[in-house]
Amino acid sequence: MAIWTAVSDVVAALGQATGIVPLIDRLVTAIRRLGADSKPVAFTVALIALSAKMAKADGIVSHDEVAAFRRVVEIPPGEEANVQRLFDLAKADVAGFEHYAARMADLAEGDGMFLADVLDGLFHIATADLFVHHLEIAYLERVAEIFGLDRNAFERAAARHVRLGGPDPYRVLGLAREATDEAVKRRWRQLVTESHPDLHFAKGVPEEALQLLTDRVAELNKAYETIRAERGM
Repeated sequence: MAIWTAVSDVVAALGQATGIVPLIDRLVTAIRRLGADSKPVAFTVALIALSAKMAKADGIVSHDEVAAFRRVVEIPPGEEANVQRLFDLAKADVAGFEHYAARMADLAEGDGMFLADVLDGLFHIATADLFVHHLEIAYLERVAEIFGLDRNAFERAAARHVRLGGPDPYRVLGLAREATDEAVKRRWRQLVTESHPDLHFAKGVPEEALQLLTDRVAELNKAYETIRAERGM
């Protein structure tokens, strides 16, 4: 519950959210005041704020997307109002989503896994209703670019979520189909190691991100097993 006490403090610090300073700048300032324990709050706020901006991309927030958001960020009873207020403020804020993404990248201080988790969460929400609007894809591509994630990282995230005739196992692993068996095995081991929840739990990754990491490892293993069966490895 400590994280939600902190989120409540962040929302309270926004006051009436008036003035010329963009909301995201006030959010980042409020989060940084929390000090060393700010990462879980930053992850939660980033998902709420950027989800709100993504909702504006196609103009519709479906019930499935809301349910997906609640799976990624488990909201305890009594905190719904704070989440809704933050979502509504971010959606209505005059600052564009690019400014939001840039400030979140700045807040992450070079933590690529943190930013990949935020992107993964956004994909999870965008694809929850089994239809991804082309404007949402454009939004996610631009967010990934601002986060400093390369095209391979974006395509790996997309391949885990977008079901167009089934995920391409090579795209999930970020490999060309011509990759050798040894290259496939080496890449799979590397990605599983980088994404293992236990490793990131020890580094203080927020609990909300651990389910994303667990899902990611499952998708990596599934992709590897698909290729292995296909090749008779």
